[in-house]
Amino acid sequence: MSHSTQALSAAHAAVPNTTDRVAWSDPQRQARFFQWLAGLPTALGLLPASLRPASADASFRRYLRIDSNQGSLVVMDAPPDKEDCQPFVKVDRLMQEAGLRVPRILAWEQELGFLLLSDLGAQTLLQSLDLTAPPPLAAYLEAVDLLLQWQLASKPDVLPAYDAALLRRELDLFPDWYIAQHRQVVLDEKQRHTLEEAFGRILQSNLAWPSVYVHRDFMPRNLMVSPQGLGVLDFQDAVYGPITYDIASLMRDAFLSWDEEFCLDVTIRYWQKARAAGLPVGDDFGAFYQGVEWMGLQRHLKIAGIFARLTLRDGKPQYLADTPRFIHYIRSTCSRYMALKPLLRLVESIEGIEVPTAFVFGKF
Repeated sequence: MSHSTQALSAAHAAVPNTTDRVAWSDPQRQARFFQWLAGLPTALGLLPASLRPASADASFRRYLRIDSNQGSLVVMDAPPDKEDCQPFVKVDRLMQEAGLRVPRILAWEQELGFLLLSDLGAQTLLQSLDLTAPPPLAAYLEAVDLLLQWQLASKPDVLPAYDAALLRRELDLFPDWYIAQHRQVVLDEKQRHTLEEAFGRILQSNLAWPSVYVHRDFMPRNLMVSPQGLGVLDFQDAVYGPITYDIASLMRDAFLSWDEEFCLDVTIRYWQKARAAGLPVGDDFGAFYQGVEWMGLQRHLKIAGIFARLTLRDGKPQYLADTPRFIHYIRSTCSRYMALKPLLRLVESIEGIEVPTAFVFGKF
């Protein structure tokens, strides 16, 4: 028996009984995980038998919580054939340098895709919200301040560019997965032309805005509540792109909706602070707000496609429950701009929404 085989056999034998809490689809990966865990510094005082799920993820990553002599810690389990941990590690460092509260990386097994992280807590901002109470302005303004910190640290050529090609690939998720796969609708030539023209206008609007660091999912579900202040998670897909993106993500959430008045209030406050800090948000709030709306439209078309893909390809149907929210966002934005009216009619046709024809009586 080879040394590596002996080690793996020993790891199998040393696997704690956590199967009632943590499921492993690959016994060999399970054994290697506990082998890695056993090799971490004893000063950490890890308790492998305490391993338990921490949170689910829309990707192939999962998070586990483990007790130690430092309190609870978090393990990221990211199979390397499906997930690349390097962007997470890079953005984690950038955010720490910007002064944001993010997990500290205590250990990283790059070949296997295991990371040991500090624990930012078990409650997200989303979970802390009382949706029957008035909107939590203070919490959102704290999130705005975090966003400004992140954007003010921006430098070109550090993160991948959120360019026309990437934005277009994201938009294409809507016809490829939502329309064709989920709704089972085949577009005719006129409808394809309408979609193509709308996508061109959306790209032109979004790319007109200057670039900063973009978290790409900056919303209450990825902000952690603690006495030390809000922490930030799920930042591994960060890019360098339009400054309108993250505030659109925060105020046009994928998982909850606020009244337009509150969204407008927080966006104005963000714009005022950003402008005072020298960030490139322009001198006309009306123009900036339109930019945020068009960026939000791109995001919701993308997310509708992603959530359809999660259901149909990845077997995660729970995400499609929020589809009506995206369709509402899409229709609301499109209804406010003449250039987007053809897209509005197309979406309504796909959704089977009949809009009454308005008749005007009087002199012509």
